[in-house]
Amino acid sequence: LQNAELGKRAPRWIRDNEVTMCMKCKEPFNALTRRRHHCRACGHVVCWKCSDYKAHLEYDGNKLNKVCKDCYHVIIGCTDSEEKKKKGILEIESAEVSGNSVICSFLQYMEKSKPWQKAWCVIPKQEAVVLYMYGAPQDVKALATIPLLGYTVDDTPRSADLPHSFKLTQSKSVHSFAADNEELKQKWLKVIHLAVKGETPECQNE
Repeated sequence: LQNAELGKRAPRWIRDNEVTMCMKCKEPFNALTRRRHHCRACGHVVCWKCSDYKAHLEYDGNKLNKVCKDCYHVIIGCTDSEEKKKKGILEIESAEVSGNSVICSFLQYMEKSKPWQKAWCVIPKQEAVVLYMYGAPQDVKALATIPLLGYTVDDTPRSADLPHSFKLTQSKSVHSFAADNEELKQKWLKVIHLAVKGETPECQNE
């Protein structure tokens, strides 16, 4: 919702399973300590610290509702200038880059001898030579980024690998990925083959 509409219309709620961290302070949720709360103004999933504010919301008959810090400041009309400071490279929101990406999907990811894990992978249009990895599609901070330039692509899976997998290698760093099917793997390879040469790939998100 735009700032002007905050509190006037009911927001779309982000589902709990679409995030792995608080959408405001980026604190990871875990089973024990972090309960997930929804801001009643913007619909974002936040931790208890970031939902500890209340504001009167027009769409709810001006009743006091739990809201996040950002919405609280907007609704009561005070701005937080510190929020405007530049975001670090990992702090680009997934929804923002996914909506304007060359390609994005879940891939299995493995690094060194760690177990395979599912990651939401995105190559943004404005930076088509960097692969962003998120825990989930709505996360507000990337877990990692891989600048693809100069990597070698190896798309022949070993017997120990998952099917539909491929590797990116550069000197000592090796990143393994696996797609759910061959078609998705080929889409990713098409983009990555260009990105490692510094060329801008065509959008595959159609």
